[in-house]
Amino acid sequence: MKPSRTSANRSAAYARQHPPVQMPVDLSAFNDMLAGLEEDISQALRPAAQAGAEVIYRAVLQNVDRIGSVSGSLRSSIYQAFVEKDSVELPSGGYSRVRYDVSWNPVKAPHAHLIEYGHIQKFKVYLGADGKWYTNKKAPLPAPKQIAARPFMRPAAYKQGEAAAAVEAAFWKAMQK
Repeated sequence: MKPSRTSANRSAAYARQHPPVQMPVDLSAFNDMLAGLEEDISQALRPAAQAGAEVIYRAVLQNVDRIGSVSGSLRSSIYQAFVEKDSVELPSGGYSRVRYDVSWNPVKAPHAHLIEYGHIQKFKVYLGADGKWYTNKKAPLPAPKQIAARPFMRPAAYKQGEAAAAVEAAFWKAMQK
């Protein structure tokens, strides 16, 4: 086959004979709109993430209330917090990444993990005169007893769909301002 008959040569010859039409288009207004949109998105990100964290937080509190409480220290130890070290703030004041944690404060409720995951009880426990529970390490049980888990954090993970919907609603609400 002659080189002049290959498709590459034909398309090159066509391009030489028919140069492309060039139209100058000013996209500066479009670029300005996108820049403004980027700023709006970065400003809307943190409130949207907080709305999702609020759904999970309320679910955890509901689960703690379902378990029942003796002193109320577990319920008061539940928190939601903005994690600044894992969030990326932009120079404009908005964020490109936002993280919120929902957990318990181990200082206020050092027993929370025992409730969440269950534990093995080896010693007798008693209720002191001050209303607090104590473990008598000098009085072992005849046989260790498995205390069942009463999870309050893990079931809240089933609310992720509602949390995502809350994030989306808060995001679009902030974008419309």
